[in-house]
Amino acid sequence: MSSLPHRGPGPLEGVRVLDLSRVLSGPHCTRMLVDLGADVIKVEPPDGDLTRFAFPRIHSIATYFTQQNCGKWNVSMDLKRPEAVELLARLAEQCDVLVENFRPGVMERMGLGYAALAARHPRLVYASITGYGHTGPWTQRRAYAPVVGAEAGVTWAQGAARGGVYANDVLSHGDVYTSLECLAGVLAALYQRERTGRGQWVEVSMAETLLAVNEHVHWELVDGVDGSDEIPSFLPGDYPVLTLGDGTVVVISGHPAAKGTFERYVEAMGRPELLDDPRFASVAERRRNHDELMAELADWAGTQHDVAAVEHRLAHHELAMGVLRTVREIADSSWAAERGAIVAVPDRRGGTIRIPNSPWHFSDADSGVRGQPAYRGEHNREVLRHLLGIDDATINRLEHDGVLSSRVPS
Repeated sequence: MSSLPHRGPGPLEGVRVLDLSRVLSGPHCTRMLVDLGADVIKVEPPDGDLTRFAFPRIHSIATYFTQQNCGKWNVSMDLKRPEAVELLARLAEQCDVLVENFRPGVMERMGLGYAALAARHPRLVYASITGYGHTGPWTQRRAYAPVVGAEAGVTWAQGAARGGVYANDVLSHGDVYTSLECLAGVLAALYQRERTGRGQWVEVSMAETLLAVNEHVHWELVDGVDGSDEIPSFLPGDYPVLTLGDGTVVVISGHPAAKGTFERYVEAMGRPELLDDPRFASVAERRRNHDELMAELADWAGTQHDVAAVEHRLAHHELAMGVLRTVREIADSSWAAERGAIVAVPDRRGGTIRIPNSPWHFSDADSGVRGQPAYRGEHNREVLRHLLGIDDATINRLEHDGVLSSRVPS
């Protein structure tokens, strides 16, 4: 296969990945592998990845699909057919990594579980993403980010911070966090393989991931702590969101009732008399009079009309501030341009689709979005010819028989 365009060698150059994952948790992991320089071959069923049908679409290319799958080679086969299963097993023998996010047992029933493929290719790193894991009583539950977020305490925590108003988050944290944990596991397994010569099975569940990335799990599980005169540390849900006099909305990092932090706010506002205000004399009093304290902050913010000056003043008192922006606003900022945080990729009709770049900047390697979104089955011939030595006549027969399929515009 020819190399993907638009980038120099990445740190994972020479690593080949077989991607059997769908929607988000697996595809985000494998797109990061692409951005790090690996060759990723996405395998889709004849009806395609669900995200191909997402809206919006530009020239039949879904922008959601593009963001998670840009730069991957694409083959499409019907894994209900034994011949397709054997083709995929042969492809796995030519790869370093396989990533899948089917429910437990699906890959085994197809004859593509870890044991079967490792017997043919002991160096294979085989990564599985599930909702609740391959063991335990919840293995067969259907699992998507909103329901796992509910089970793992994330939705409760977000609702509790909003006075008991519970709602699903608009961002699929369970999927994306798990994809990055899976990426870490894959990289660790590849590193271990360099020393042992053996691959292994890396299994990551969404529920365990949401516990692992929740920095406040310890607080929920601790007993016997008297917190009446203390603020639990690092709870950003309680940090101020303020509107300046010019209408700019800003977020300040730091609980205004906490010891030490309250004094910084008072100094930054130039309101030393608040130090002697009995409503704010202690942490307990500040918590009791939280609304009054926030009103003092809001009144001060309303007198400020220069966002840069406000940030400078707060920084002088060791308080960080950020402006409330939309994604489009930060994507169009000079910061994003300088960092290359947003990139334009081909929409396959002469235009472009803007998507986020990967966040890594290496001193001695090139990382980032490479290539373009592929049509389903676009690389059937190139991949099977190059990796398995299958001739065009056989590929024609496989497509005629429905083992392979494609949907490539004429």
